[in-house]
Amino acid sequence: MLIHPQIDPIALQLGPVAVHWYGLTYLVAFALFMVLGRLRLQHPGFAAPVAKPWVYRDVEDILFLGVVGVVLGGRIGYCLFYKPTYYMAHPLEVFAVWQGGMSFHGGMLGVIAAMVWFAHSRGRGFLEVADFVAPCVPTGLASGRVGNFINGELWGRLADPSLPWGMVFRGAGDLPRHPSQVYQFLMEGLLLFVLLWLYARQPRKTGQVAAAFVFGYGVFRFIAEFFREPDAHLGLLALGMSMGQWLCVPMIVGGAALWWWASSRPKY
Repeated sequence: MLIHPQIDPIALQLGPVAVHWYGLTYLVAFALFMVLGRLRLQHPGFAAPVAKPWVYRDVEDILFLGVVGVVLGGRIGYCLFYKPTYYMAHPLEVFAVWQGGMSFHGGMLGVIAAMVWFAHSRGRGFLEVADFVAPCVPTGLASGRVGNFINGELWGRLADPSLPWGMVFRGAGDLPRHPSQVYQFLMEGLLLFVLLWLYARQPRKTGQVAAAFVFGYGVFRFIAEFFREPDAHLGLLALGMSMGQWLCVPMIVGGAALWWWASSRPKY
């Protein structure tokens, strides 16, 4: 079995200012979005000769709104989905983001709200905006999982001692566990990116790319949750499923329904 390297979460200390690795992974995620967004401008449906082609300024603006949506939605979602009773009793701690606690599903809702705002302000359809953004997201998710691994958090469930990559994490006992952060990095991050990017490079009907992302993430996250340790204060819920899995169920169903609906409509 392996031992988690226990990397110092602070990447750089400049006097009283501490630069954390997790913060750097967010910067990497935003930078990757800018790079992929520029490439996305060349894909069918977004570049000329469409009636209203996208420009690089659109990528910058949607990223800014997306960052706000991720931070606010991720934090509020964590408080509502995972510890509602605690934060109702301690409402001021909702703002204590330095204590940790972010939810992907909450962040996704925040990004959806940001895309609604962007679509309205630019006179574009919401699904058009979602189709543009979707393939640029998984690399950011992968970057975030790197931050989770560096911090030694969100570790996996107990693994068979014979598992070659089973890992002992600080604070999780002396038995090997699944490095679920790595699993999520590979599935929700790299694999989902490759599949979605290849799918999005060809002409698709409006809404199909966004639907593929929602469905694909839901499936991969649902699988990963079988190896990820459930939140200690929640444990496993009904049907032996974690909160993460239950939150993925509407994503899987909704993504499949959206793809079916989009496929029945005229292209663009």
